[in-house]
Amino acid sequence: MIPYVREIDIDYGRCDVVSPLIRRVTAKNPGPFTYMGTGTYIVGHGEVAVIDPGPDLADHLAAIQAAIPGERVSHILITHHHLDHSPLARPLAAITGARVYGRAVTTAHAEDEIVLEAGNDVFVPDEPVAGGEVFSGPGWTLEAIHTPGHTSNHICYALKEENALFAGDHIMGWSTTVITPPDGDMGDYLRSLETVRARGFSTVWPTHGPPIREVDPFIGAYIAHRKDRERQILERLAAGDVRIKAMVPTIYAAVDPRLYGPAAHSVLAQVIELVKTGQVLCDGPPGLDSDYRLAG
Repeated sequence: MIPYVREIDIDYGRCDVVSPLIRRVTAKNPGPFTYMGTGTYIVGHGEVAVIDPGPDLADHLAAIQAAIPGERVSHILITHHHLDHSPLARPLAAITGARVYGRAVTTAHAEDEIVLEAGNDVFVPDEPVAGGEVFSGPGWTLEAIHTPGHTSNHICYALKEENALFAGDHIMGWSTTVITPPDGDMGDYLRSLETVRARGFSTVWPTHGPPIREVDPFIGAYIAHRKDRERQILERLAAGDVRIKAMVPTIYAAVDPRLYGPAAHSVLAQVIELVKTGQVLCDGPPGLDSDYRLAG
């Protein structure tokens, strides 16, 4: 079982000091994919970096400005292009003069991509980030880590001075991460989780929800959960369910049926990986309406 962490004190627009180097301002955009809203992180003092400015909301832009009076924004860092993470980067950059850093997305979206997770197709950073880059200011150092899976362009940022990770949507304490092909990739995601786990971070700061303090066991449970989903999919195929939409109600029996859409996309991502590894066969390109069968 994943040891979810869901308790968080939210007051929209308030600036919370959450560590010696980190402040958080939460946007008022709660929902099934954003939990209580987008948490924008401000790193440092005097000269600061802003991570995931969030959705293009005037109130949130004003709250970020109010949180940094007299301070200079030197970097605007984006974890990925989704609409709850990146659109406010341009208005904030116009006000502060800061450069926007991130990784452009190159994979086409699925026609039936989940609406609330839809990407910002116009997101193009001022400075492309591949992974391995280091950004710094007075008393703080951030390293970019390419963590594809949730999206192909997902970047996490490690704060050296606190052995902490700003995880975007790669790891969330309140929920698992939706993987939506073709931009999302389950194999990439599992490999990225192992990459992060190997770093031994003390704290993970997701863009949505509270921090994760017991990092290694949490990531271990995250990985085990995906492996268990794989087992369930293979069981459903053995039972005669040849289509993803037939598997979902059984695999996600404890989940609100309104979430079957995103659940189906995550199953598709898992099935695509099973096809890649030769455990499952499919006639034609894998899709939500394709027929699948066990190999052998």
